[in-house]
Amino acid sequence: MRNKYIVFAIIAIVGLGLGFFSGMKYSQSRSLLANIGQGQQRGQFGNNMAGSARGGINGMSFINGDILSMDTASITVKLKDGGSKIILFPSTVEIGKFTNGTVADLVIGKTVTITGKTNTDGSITAQTIQIRPAMPSPSPTMAK
Repeated sequence: MRNKYIVFAIIAIVGLGLGFFSGMKYSQSRSLLANIGQGQQRGQFGNNMAGSARGGINGMSFINGDILSMDTASITVKLKDGGSKIILFPSTVEIGKFTNGTVADLVIGKTVTITGKTNTDGSITAQTIQIRPAMPSPSPTMAK
């Protein structure tokens, strides 16, 4: 009778140990996946919001800046670092401004955020264009 309890106790301890080990491995794999995902986001969106165009997953880019010029199928966006980027957009591009928008809502001087695919010539074909309120510039007191 006593042997049954010892065998049961050993099986229970081994089972708990395996469960704990499995949980630790699962947690580590989830942590690794989360870190990979964060790295991809940093590659896609950049480490700062300076409006720079950084290549991301599958050539996707994220642009933030002010519209400098435009025509019926493209806009030129001034980036926060002083550069600019040409954004091409098809007539089917999704344009939002906290409500749905149209190409007519794109106006020189408006702040926009663009996601799209980087072309071989460096321009970007937009998939979405979001019209945003202008972001305030950081003041010296905010930087401290």
